Parts: sequence; C-alpha cells; structure tokens
Amino acid sequence: MPADAPPQEEVDPAVIMAPVGAPVSCLNDIGAEAAQRLVDRCIAVSPATRPPCNVANPCEMIQGEIDRSCEQYAPGEAKPSECAA
Repeated sequence: MPADAPPQEEVDPAVIMAPVGAPVSCLNDIGAEAAQRLVDRCIAVSPATRPPCNVANPCEMIQGEIDRSCEQYAPGEAKPSECAA
C-alpha cells in the first residue's frame, strides 16, 4: 500500500461478504445456531441427493427444501417431527 493510502477498515473474517443485491447467507441472516438448526432439519427431511441444506445458502432456500420435502408425504402418512418445527 502506498504511504498516502487512506486507512483501511478491519473486517471480521467470520462475516461472509456478499455483493450488493446478492442473497444473504442464512448464517449471516439468523446467526450460527439458528442457521445450523434449520440445516439439520433440512438434512433430516430432504430426499435429494444434493439438497440445498447449507448455512451458506439463503434461509428461504433451506426452508423451501424443508417445505417441498414435507409436502411429499401423502395425507394421513406420518411425517418426521422436523416437518412440524
């Protein structure tokens, strides 16, 4: 850096930076504990081979996979408890 460069702001490396207008990760949106609980629910119910159950994805995407997976059960069929959470 040149000696006359303006001071640089320190950024917490734990914060995932996203371009303006980009979806916010679930981790940044609701925090580590809540995001991991949502991911755990997603993994428990999703039949997909590569589900979007990852804290780096938006919470809406993860919840959408939970909803989609739970809707696949027939009326009267027992659903996992994660569908009711």
